[in-house]
Amino acid sequence: MRILIVEDERRLADTIAELLRANRYFADAVYDGADGYDSAQSGIYDLIILDIMLPHMDGYEITRRLRKEQNSIPILMLTAKSEVCDRIGGLNAGADYYLTKPFDMDELLACVNALLRRQGEPIKDELRFGNTSLDLSSCALCRGDAKIRLSSREFEIMRLLMANRGCNVSKEALLTKVWGFDSNADENHVEVFVSFLRKKLAYIDSNVRIEAIRRLGYHLEVEEP
Repeated sequence: MRILIVEDERRLADTIAELLRANRYFADAVYDGADGYDSAQSGIYDLIILDIMLPHMDGYEITRRLRKEQNSIPILMLTAKSEVCDRIGGLNAGADYYLTKPFDMDELLACVNALLRRQGEPIKDELRFGNTSLDLSSCALCRGDAKIRLSSREFEIMRLLMANRGCNVSKEALLTKVWGFDSNADENHVEVFVSFLRKKLAYIDSNVRIEAIRRLGYHLEVEEP
């Protein structure tokens, strides 16, 4: 899952991004309200951590615009404005939760997890398909006692394929979800990492195959004995 941080205190934004990455999330940080609004419209993010006092466009305005556009992405407002009227203003604008500075990093992470669960994507320990599981805590691909660790991009591609089993996931979707909207990566990058995953599935003797369909993307299939 990919999280957008919109915070003009660069050190704080980067610290939050590092925390999220350490907990298996992809995180991007922008430091300007207008850039934050544009990024939020891209459709690649699962949650926004949003400051209120921002240059060019404040957090209230970003939230109001997104909700007016029927964008239901969860928004966690993170700000030094702690008066009751400020919290009410944030919630009335359409924010889902309001956390004031200074805050505890563990509390922030708990809020992120809670908001993502509320969106209907529960935080699970593993995903399963065929005789194979993806351990979400260790980023390992497992078949029985056999286990192999995945890189962050391998893990996110496999997570998306397992979460969408039975459906094709396009190369474009993988590029935006795994590399980001503004990345210079192209479809060759996806093909390379899918090749890595196929080798790792074979290494643990998985009965799961990653199938490619021209112009439609990839999906998982279970190999019949």
